[in-house]
Amino acid sequence: MNIQPYLKVFRSRKMAALSLLGFSSGLPFLLTGTGRALQAWLKTAGVSDTMIGLFGLAALPYSLKVFWAPFLDRYIPPLFGRRRGWLILTQIALVAAILLLSRQDPMSLTQLGVASTEVCASSAVKGLCEFGQSFKTLIPSAFFQIALLVAFLSATQDISADAYRTDVLNPAQMGSGAAFFVTGYRIALVIAGGIALMIADPKNPGHWAWSQVYLLMAGLMAIGIIATVFAPEPKNYAPPTTMQAAIIQPFQDFIRRLGWGRLLAVLAFVVLYRYGDALLSVMVVPFLLGAKYSQSDIGAIQGFLGILATIGGTIVGGGIFSKIGVNKSLWIFGILQALSNVAYWLLAMLGKSGIMVWIPMLIFDQSMSIGWYQTDLGLLATIFIENFCTGLGTAGFLGFMMTVCNPQFSATQFALLSSLMAVSRDIMASPAGAFSKSMGWSNFFLATILAAIPGLLLLPFFAPWNEKNPE
Repeated sequence: MNIQPYLKVFRSRKMAALSLLGFSSGLPFLLTGTGRALQAWLKTAGVSDTMIGLFGLAALPYSLKVFWAPFLDRYIPPLFGRRRGWLILTQIALVAAILLLSRQDPMSLTQLGVASTEVCASSAVKGLCEFGQSFKTLIPSAFFQIALLVAFLSATQDISADAYRTDVLNPAQMGSGAAFFVTGYRIALVIAGGIALMIADPKNPGHWAWSQVYLLMAGLMAIGIIATVFAPEPKNYAPPTTMQAAIIQPFQDFIRRLGWGRLLAVLAFVVLYRYGDALLSVMVVPFLLGAKYSQSDIGAIQGFLGILATIGGTIVGGGIFSKIGVNKSLWIFGILQALSNVAYWLLAMLGKSGIMVWIPMLIFDQSMSIGWYQTDLGLLATIFIENFCTGLGTAGFLGFMMTVCNPQFSATQFALLSSLMAVSRDIMASPAGAFSKSMGWSNFFLATILAAIPGLLLLPFFAPWNEKNPE
């Protein structure tokens, strides 16, 4: 077997840049809004659950970024061109914003929560009253406003990074490019959502304060800045000539290239393709805790092995995508992504396997090191299968969205598609808890498989199995 083509991809300056830009995109995601790092910081400071839940509003820029994406298509910064220029501006601003966030004191939020409780002590609808009072006091607070700023800058960086990735890759490279980008992104999630929690855990000797952790995260953003400076310049596509054109022409271009019928099928597909996976993801931790797995099991296996399995699936998916093209990849990866939820159904039906295995794992005691961790084989297999297939689906889905976008309007068009993707992740998946409670876990996991079918049924309309892919 000739492995030279694969080695050439791994040595590519373009793919190295995409990996580092993926890291830069993933790092701020868990530091604000519903991110695990921010939630842990607030919880350990005694901030109320109502306040912590309301911090989810700080993540709104990720769903609304389509509204300012045309600005990034229309205007070109004075240095580094249209895509890299916006990247480096937002990355520098992110460093400053995360530094500002590190200087905030969550005790001020704790005091606001106590005040809200006192105001509502005699209310007949105490829970609703506390929610309203917390909303009124949290939204104007400096802590929330800076967290919102971090999310806005992070979403803007995502717009630029998605557009850069779309512009710099040719169709044959899009699967591999998506895989390298997602690999960097997932590594950042391990750091911001796993290692950050470990080094700030008060139970560990010599733990860091959360303000120090956020200082570290701000420093790690320098990786993205360096990547942007040395990243290859994408082909120079003419930007829209007016702001009106930047808003209207991306949608006109979609209609011209796809036609109304195919466009509507594509937009519905973007919403529905990963709906089953979105429902499952929301309820994984509550299910595992209810099944008597420990937080250490969930953190070690789901937080580390799960992300590594996703990275592996993404890399394999990117390679397959480059070989067989976008259409076949969407079919194969979509079916595997749906069927992987059978693993959770079996775990719900059969319970723990009773077979304990030892696996190498990153262990935090007085220092981080590789050690051995004992866990249930059933949990290990379930998390590995589901996350690996999620990685396959991610590679195919990102590759598909890039092929749909026109490089002239890639910031706006990709932002629209990713905002629609967030509809199933953030809105349509919100009743997952009620579904699982009314159905029971085993029926719920079967329902997540069925939830993937509508998206797959749309594939014949715009991605028939035998249609030739662009070279």
